[in-house]
Amino acid sequence: MDSELSDVHFLTVAEVAELMRVSKMTVYRMVHAGDLPAVKFGRSYRVPESAVQDAIAGIRGEERA
Repeated sequence: MDSELSDVHFLTVAEVAELMRVSKMTVYRMVHAGDLPAVKFGRSYRVPESAVQDAIAGIRGEERA
């Protein structure tokens, strides 16, 4: 289990917003709606980088259809 966690790279909400080219509020809305998994540390959220990649891939797939 420790090796699995060491492979996970977490991003801040600001980093996710920059990667997805949306506002931080949009990222918060996605997290609260359950569209983007996140872990809450104190008062801030961290999003696994793989979840961001999956979300972007899903959006690209929808655009092609």
